[in-house]
Amino acid sequence: MFDLLTFIPRAVMQSIPLLFGSTGETLTEKSGNLNLGIPGIMYVGGIGGVIGAFLYEQSAAGQMHALPAILFPMLGCLLGSALMGLLYCFLTVTLRANQNVTGLAMTTFGVGFGNFFGGSLIKLTGADVPSISLTATSSFFRTTLPFAKTTGAIGQLFFSYGFLAYLAIALALLASYVLGHTRVGLHLRAVGENPATADAAGISIAKYKYAATVIGSMIAGLGGLYYVMDYANGVWSNNGFGDRGWLAIALVIFTIWRPNVGILSSILFGGLYILYLFLPSANLAMKELYKMLPYVVTIIVLVMTSMRNKREDQPPESLGLSYFREER
Repeated sequence: MFDLLTFIPRAVMQSIPLLFGSTGETLTEKSGNLNLGIPGIMYVGGIGGVIGAFLYEQSAAGQMHALPAILFPMLGCLLGSALMGLLYCFLTVTLRANQNVTGLAMTTFGVGFGNFFGGSLIKLTGADVPSISLTATSSFFRTTLPFAKTTGAIGQLFFSYGFLAYLAIALALLASYVLGHTRVGLHLRAVGENPATADAAGISIAKYKYAATVIGSMIAGLGGLYYVMDYANGVWSNNGFGDRGWLAIALVIFTIWRPNVGILSSILFGGLYILYLFLPSANLAMKELYKMLPYVVTIIVLVMTSMRNKREDQPPESLGLSYFREER
């Protein structure tokens, strides 16, 4: 029998990395930058958090406290993902490199970077298995609200998650508000739609592209941190992220570039991603088909929005294009 009370929390936990990644990528794409390096940035964010947690656990010698146990991994995550965003902007905004090629190269670089340092930490610990476990630090990230276990099904469905899950929802709502109701959001959307007109109006194109991409990369990097510290219980293993980074990019299209829509949409994607685990099927081919559902749904939505041809459902007009001021 399909256990809905088990399925929904699992779907929510699966959705949080996707929500972080899609929120960060939406901010980036609203500036006109198409950052296909999100999978690599999430990977770097994850390994940055692992390095911070490892260094703290080694220095604490068993006497760990909640604030530094959370602060050090988050600083490592945000620093690593911010540097990846800066690198992307330097190549595509300053040097005007092709955005598609740069993003794909950064995904390859990010995965290699994570595997190198992850493998190095595994060797330092002398582990018998190809992974490193940071369960002590993970326990602080996975701490739930105190009344989660005493409120029955309501607590299981809404309050049984670590603080990063609620942070992901808050950031999605904040990004939606900034984009739709503030002058900064208006300028950012103008840069993504028509940078020549925005430049003529005195808006700094480079500043907005850099800021949106770096902040978006930091948000996406938190998705990698959540995956390691919360979803995977603090266990890092090389190449363990799967295709979650690409699903986050697909989610941007699915939400029609609206971060607030991404909250429920990411839960839908998370549910579809693990649906094959809950549906009885002895046929391996059918289980592989179930895994394709998030991408199939994205393609259907893309076709439907293209047929409607409403301007508000389309990507930013200058998405993926470098801006040459001399051509203004």
